[in-house]
Amino acid sequence: MRRRVIGTSLAVLAGLALSGAARAQDAGGQKQAEGEQHAQFVRLAREGDSIVALETAIVRFAARDPGRTTPTVDLIAAVHIADKSYYEQLNRRFEQYDAVLYELVAPEGTQIPKGGEGTGSSHPVSVLQRMMTGVLDLHYQLQGIDYTKKNFVHADLSPERFAESLKRRGESMWTILFRMMGYAMAQGDEAGSTDARLLMALLDPNRALALKRIMAEQFQDLDGALSAIEGPDGSAIITDRNKAALEVLKREIDAGKRKIAIFYGGGHMPDFAERLGTDFGLVPIETQWLTAWNMK
Repeated sequence: MRRRVIGTSLAVLAGLALSGAARAQDAGGQKQAEGEQHAQFVRLAREGDSIVALETAIVRFAARDPGRTTPTVDLIAAVHIADKSYYEQLNRRFEQYDAVLYELVAPEGTQIPKGGEGTGSSHPVSVLQRMMTGVLDLHYQLQGIDYTKKNFVHADLSPERFAESLKRRGESMWTILFRMMGYAMAQGDEAGSTDARLLMALLDPNRALALKRIMAEQFQDLDGALSAIEGPDGSAIITDRNKAALEVLKREIDAGKRKIAIFYGGGHMPDFAERLGTDFGLVPIETQWLTAWNMK
C-alpha cells in the first residue's frame, strides 16, 4: 500500500505541474508541419534510455481556407513549474504578439506584479506547486513570467463564475484531485513500481535531477488522467474556463488583433485545439518546441 501511495502521489504531482498536460510522447524533430493531424502539446525527449528533457509546444493555428485572411492563434502550452530559462524564453516570445491571453482564476482587472510578489495563493494546488519548485530546483510560473506587459490580457473565469461552474457540475477542486488519485491508484503495480527508484533518487547527490526524471515518466499517461477529470460534458476546470478564454479571443479578434497567443496549461490545449477548429475555422499548421525541464 505504501508503494502505491508513493506512486500515486507522484502521478498527481505531475498532473499539477502541467495542470493535466495531455499526450506526453517521445520527441521527434524540433519543428514540424501539422496540417490536419492532431496537435501534440507536451513530450519527453530521450537520449538512449534516459529522459533528457520535458518539452512543451507552441502550435500555430491559421485559416483552413488559404484564401481567407484571418488572425493567427498560437496555443502556447504552459508548465506551471519549470526552468528559469524556459520562462525567460517565453517572455521574449510574448513580445511579438498583439495579445497574449493568459489563465488565472481571479477577479476582472487583477494585476500580477512582476516577479509574482504577493501572489502566493493558499489554495492546496498552488501550495503544492510552490513546494515542488524547491524539491525539483525549478521556478514557479507566476514568478517567472512578466504579466505586466501591455499585450497581456486576462482570459479566465472570475472566482465567482468558477465557483458557480463547479457547483452546477457538482464538482470541487478536491473531487478533481481525488479523481486523479483514483485513476493513478487504478493503474495497480505501475503506481508502486517507482518506490525503490524514488528512495534511490532521494539519496542521489544530484537529487533534483534524479527526482525530475522519475516525475517526468508520470507524464506518459497523463492523457488518461485528464480523461478521469473530464466527464462526458467536460469539466469546470477545463471546459468552462476554455469557453471563457475563447470569449476573450473573439473580443480581441473583433478589436482588430491579428497575432494572438493563448498561454494556458497543457491540459487545456486539446480542447482549445478542437474549439479553434469548430468555432473559428482554424487548423494547426506548425509546431515549435521549447525545453521546460532540461535533464541532461
